[in-house]
Amino acid sequence: MELAISVIAGFMILGAIYAIHARDLLSAVIACGIVGYSLVICFLLLKAPDLAIVQIVVETITLIIMVAVVLDSSREEAYGKFDRRAWITAGTAVAILFALFWFMWMASADLSPLGDDTLRMANAYIDGAVESTGSVNLVTGVVFDFRGYDTLGEATVLVTAVLGVLTILRIRGRKG
Repeated sequence: MELAISVIAGFMILGAIYAIHARDLLSAVIACGIVGYSLVICFLLLKAPDLAIVQIVVETITLIIMVAVVLDSSREEAYGKFDRRAWITAGTAVAILFALFWFMWMASADLSPLGDDTLRMANAYIDGAVESTGSVNLVTGVVFDFRGYDTLGEATVLVTAVLGVLTILRIRGRKG
């Protein structure tokens, strides 16, 4: 697992460096998407599917919006000319994408089956949750007492992403 995380971290570093030095905005946005989706795979490898879900939702929404903005703002590009560098860049991006999907497949294959009790802390939550939280409902007690700040952070990320989308759509609606 450490080797896979190291390789994925290398992809993330290369994607970030390429995003900084990209000649066009669309390539930079796609490189930032590679960084974000690589982080999703790292979360899956580290057995944090809740963080992976939040990251994949926010990354997908952000990537769609950024690609739409870049494509909408740059209509006068010359597509008829053969550019060898563009084909090499596209081939490299496709190769990195396939490598990331392979790592995602390997990471998801390593996850435990749904319902298996493989976490060593699960029994401590189950045994002492009613006494510690005062809540009869175990899920409510764990979410609001033990993981309250984590849940608040995830909800804040999702609400911020939705507000960003609504703001961009409202601005675009006024102009168009």
